[in-house]
Amino acid sequence: MGLLAFLKTQFVVHLLIGFVFVVSGLIINSIQLCTLVLWPVNKQLYRRLNCRLAYSLWSQLVMLLEWWSCTECTLFTDQATVGHFGKEHVVIILNHNFEIDFLCGWTMCERFGVLGSSKVLAKRELLYVPLIGWTWYFLEIVFCKRKWEEDRDAVIKGLRRLADYPEYVWFLLYCEGTRFTEKKHRVSMEVAASKGLPVLKYHLLPRTKGFTTAVQCLRGTVAAVYDVTLNFRGNKNPSLLGILYGKKYEADMCVRRFPLEEIPLDEKEAAQWLHKLYQEKDALQEMYNQKGVFPGEQFKPARRPWTLLNFLFWATLLLSPLFSFVLGVFASGSPLLILTFLGFVGAASFGVRRLIGVTEIEKGSSYGNQEFKKKE
Repeated sequence: MGLLAFLKTQFVVHLLIGFVFVVSGLIINSIQLCTLVLWPVNKQLYRRLNCRLAYSLWSQLVMLLEWWSCTECTLFTDQATVGHFGKEHVVIILNHNFEIDFLCGWTMCERFGVLGSSKVLAKRELLYVPLIGWTWYFLEIVFCKRKWEEDRDAVIKGLRRLADYPEYVWFLLYCEGTRFTEKKHRVSMEVAASKGLPVLKYHLLPRTKGFTTAVQCLRGTVAAVYDVTLNFRGNKNPSLLGILYGKKYEADMCVRRFPLEEIPLDEKEAAQWLHKLYQEKDALQEMYNQKGVFPGEQFKPARRPWTLLNFLFWATLLLSPLFSFVLGVFASGSPLLILTFLGFVGAASFGVRRLIGVTEIEKGSSYGNQEFKKKE
């Protein structure tokens, strides 16, 4: 085992990476708070600044995927579709089967220059999660309770607010509403059968309200819908902890572009279009399981150095005073001071682990487990 491979397995190194992410995130959130004074004066300047501040935080996670674990992401699509990447506002539909599916999506956003301005329809609970939710708040992320009667007005207002956004927006939708589990899949297919909808093997029944509302509100702004079907070679089931330990994965992403004018205006017809799309996604997953590849040409967009340089900047800025402080604590010889410091380290470790836990499938929401109680 080489030195770098050894370091990737060490808890103290993980703790230092977590320290850099958390402290830099709190600094970034503080700066974002100060930028609020710009909103009534120059809204577009506020937005551009917050896109770059968000990039400085999210790119640290992308760095872990690209440079720390050296995970490779391959696109299966066509040259015409690739030519549109990073040059238009789009809605992205991604399957929600893996703990790091969002990170693979962010990696593609970074490589095409739209990471800072990427958006998502997020569950409201995340608004209260430090760093993640706080950064999203300043980015005008659309939050919802996943109760359509309560969410409708807030979602429509949030979507329409993006019409004059100064950066290209990639708006991510997890139409299944929650991550795939066998229990949720069983319940979801019972619901599908009760509604006379085709059974899906690899996906949950898509919830159409968010999608139809998004395409209606964003017409005239969004140029296309990108359907992305993600899988990992070797039937791997990667995790953020695995990435932190330096495990390398190979992600394959089948990308199809649908111009927005191809999607029906009528809400019911648009919902039918989405159900048909998920049947096609299921067929793509079946093909991948049988052949090990998706259809289409293969593209491997080159990773850019900015994620690594950004992390090195924050690491240099924050770790130097940390090391000086630690040396001072142990040089003092004070048992109380040393024990207090060790207690802080334990608390920090717990906090970082809780942040990682947000991505874990087994600790995900129970949304989708209720049998027939909730209608779309």
